Amino acid sequence: MARFLLIHGSGHGAWCWRGVLPFLNTGGHQARAIDLPSHGDDKTPADQVTLDGYARAIVDAIDEPVILVGHSMAGYPITAAAELAPEKVAKLVYLCAYVPVPGLSLADRRRAGPRQPLLAAIRVAPDRVTWSADPDQIEAVFYHDCPPGTVAYARARLTPQPILPQETVLDLTARSATIPRHYIRCTDDRTIPPEYQEAMTADWPASTVTTLPTSHSPFFAAPAMLAERLIEIAAS
Repeated sequence: MARFLLIHGSGHGAWCWRGVLPFLNTGGHQARAIDLPSHGDDKTPADQVTLDGYARAIVDAIDEPVILVGHSMAGYPITAAAELAPEKVAKLVYLCAYVPVPGLSLADRRRAGPRQPLLAAIRVAPDRVTWSADPDQIEAVFYHDCPPGTVAYARARLTPQPILPQETVLDLTARSATIPRHYIRCTDDRTIPPEYQEAMTADWPASTVTTLPTSHSPFFAAPAMLAERLIEIAAS
């Protein structure tokens, strides 16, 4: 039996995993998703959100060791959680996610990419505490291959993304480096360029990197396929 904890990306919440959870919670497996601070139903003020706060929320949600899955920006929070409590993380799975490197924040990592398809859709709040995705562009950048109704469902639930956690450098040590890790690339991703996902994992063992033929939102575009891939990773 595998236990999964699913962590959403920027502006999203536990709600984005609605299609994946039923497929994972079969055959004796267990899966849950949580809202990070200031996302979904969590009411933490955006100006109080930190990368450490993300990590502690993840660690606090784990009773027994889990396969920790992070989508997009959650590559940083899941790694930070593994630094805090490596004994609670059986594997790290980066789902079309940013992989932390020494000396670079998530925002630095994004800016270092070969191109920035998300940039035109970012709207920074006047107080510069958060950014939001332009509602008229979310289909193009996040959901272009997703079923009808996805955009309306997401538009009603997306929240402003706190900026500070994404501008924070993560100190990396052997605590997280010793945990087995896997990467799932999305080959039709229009948020994190597929070629950048390849570059971030160029030196990973081939057996730990797989692909899905989807957009940046495989949890909507291909939930059964994503769940199957996660179960395969659990068994590897």
